[in-house]
Amino acid sequence: MTTYVLVPGMWLGGWAWRDVTAALRDAGHEVFPLTLTGVADRAHLLGPGTDLDLHTEDIVRLVEAEDLRDVVLVGHSYGGMPVSAAALRLRDRIARVVYVDGGPLPVGTSQHAMAPGPAPEGDAVPPREWDAGKDPVLLAGLDDNALALLRTRCTPHPAASTLQPLGARATSEDVATTLVACSLQPEQIKEMMAAGHPYFAGLTEAEIVSLPTGHWPMLSEPAALAGVLEQCR
Repeated sequence: MTTYVLVPGMWLGGWAWRDVTAALRDAGHEVFPLTLTGVADRAHLLGPGTDLDLHTEDIVRLVEAEDLRDVVLVGHSYGGMPVSAAALRLRDRIARVVYVDGGPLPVGTSQHAMAPGPAPEGDAVPPREWDAGKDPVLLAGLDDNALALLRTRCTPHPAASTLQPLGARATSEDVATTLVACSLQPEQIKEMMAAGHPYFAGLTEAEIVSLPTGHWPMLSEPAALAGVLEQCR
């Protein structure tokens, strides 16, 4: 049995991991899908102080409160930011960190700094349009039901968490690390690593696993993603 903590990306709650969670539990594993403060069923807690530090604390508190050990800590997209910071604080409890189509970004870099566009106004970043016609690469593999679910259940994401620069965080030298490559091919990631691309700073020792689909594999390929995570022990 393996213990998994699953952290979603922007606009998503623990609900996004439903099918992955079910598959892993059916295989006998212990699974904790986490909703970060200010999103989904915790949207009522969103405010100007809902920042990256608080999301890191969400993860740390869950692991410590449940007294979890030998954890496979999984972060999707933005979730890789607080996961990487939490992994540094929880090194003695973490068996492996898994980044699903994302990574921690370099120390001192914010999520917003890596995306084009003006800084968010107010306390929240509204969800994207979820229009597969406008974004066929990132939304690849999502059927009409999945897209409808995203449009219905996604909530604004705390702006402060995207604006706060990442502080100290774990690297692939601190803890065993796997990158699940979905919207990029492993060969592209290796080339970007060799070129010193900031997306993969501190991850040169990471194992790279290919899962060809769009940026939300927990909805487009949940069974395949669960199978990949079962190998990440």
